[in-house]
Amino acid sequence: MNIRPPQRRLRCAIYTRKSSEEGLDMEFNSLDAQRESCEAYIASQRSEGFAAIRERYDDGGHSGGTLERPALQRLLADVEAGLIDVIVVYKIDRLSRSLMDFSKLVEIFERNQVTFVSVTQSFNTTTSMGRLTLNILLSFAQFEREVIGERIRDKFAASRKKGMWMGGYVPLGYDVRDRKLVINGEEAKTVRLIFERFVAIGSATRLAKALAAEGVVNKRGRLVDKGFLYKLINNRIYIGEAVHKGTSYPGEHEAIIDRELWDAVHSILKTSPRLRAAASRNQTPAMLKGLIFTDTGTAMTPTATKKGSKLYRYYTSMDLIRNRPTDAGGPQRLPAAMVEDAVVGEIRHMIATPEIRARALAALKTDMPDIDDKAVIAALGDFDTLWASLFPAEQARIVQLLVARITVGASGLAIDLRHDGLKSLARQMMAPQIEKDAA
Repeated sequence: MNIRPPQRRLRCAIYTRKSSEEGLDMEFNSLDAQRESCEAYIASQRSEGFAAIRERYDDGGHSGGTLERPALQRLLADVEAGLIDVIVVYKIDRLSRSLMDFSKLVEIFERNQVTFVSVTQSFNTTTSMGRLTLNILLSFAQFEREVIGERIRDKFAASRKKGMWMGGYVPLGYDVRDRKLVINGEEAKTVRLIFERFVAIGSATRLAKALAAEGVVNKRGRLVDKGFLYKLINNRIYIGEAVHKGTSYPGEHEAIIDRELWDAVHSILKTSPRLRAAASRNQTPAMLKGLIFTDTGTAMTPTATKKGSKLYRYYTSMDLIRNRPTDAGGPQRLPAAMVEDAVVGEIRHMIATPEIRARALAALKTDMPDIDDKAVIAALGDFDTLWASLFPAEQARIVQLLVARITVGASGLAIDLRHDGLKSLARQMMAPQIEKDAA
């Protein structure tokens, strides 16, 4: 009596893939069709011990040009773990369209004694003839993929030359409707403001700092920075052009910036950043000019020395400049940045005190008795935000408005505030609320 040995059960994993996500939400989609064909093949090989495992390996919306696909990575992990004997696909290009990538996969399969089967292209990868057939088929699959890629690139280039929007990151100032760029009114105002303010100050660093302090954000809701500003002011889309590989073409969309403003910005950009920074420093008025004195009453005037390319600013006593003898116990020369920071810090501290805020409120109520007390106090409490948003020239104006005199002595700085200046500052900070109430 002959006893037939039990047949080995071959665990079959079905892998399916579709490059695009189009149609995947249908009740019966391309992945389902592939799986159905593979299941039918496995059923036909039941006598050989084939049996489908329950685990699904479906990559919807993933290209065959890369191995970085979630379902494929799970499949390879299970192969390495010894959980699979046969991999079944509808066509070999479902697994990969790259000859090099497929060679890596075959190496993994052979190392783990896993057989690879294509339902529509029957061959055995364990034989030399099967591997030759596989390489020929893969070469054609890769060729097809490269031809499709070239066709897409050619179509993209032709469309860009016609000025058409071909997708990608939507720039600030525009929205996309019916695959065309249309102007977003509010964002377009921000774009124009950025171009105009850059022309006014000539510094992306200072402009970015001011815009961030004002809460200006990009298309993604993040505060603008210098890198974003440089990309924005160099984007030719804002003058109605479409760019492809460095060449500009007339665009289908409407421009936000006129050519005159664009040229003004880019004439500034042609100047080296170092020269622009130096010009910016030279145009910034000394913050404490006419306000700072020694404890003997001698004026201290702005001076500067240059070492190499670096400029060092000071406030120097006129006695020292004119070589006059002095009995002053305090310093005769102070680094400008140090003393300016100290004065601004003292102003911030004083404005934060209840007494100073009460004085400012009382002064403001002489002209506007019905003004909201809490709104005034809240506005004064937002002084730091206002200060950070100001250009250096505007900061100097605020200091001149608030400070009557600064005396430098051996014991430090003494600052006398202008009470009428507090009133003007409070009025300025309340201006948005006053305009809103008037409307």
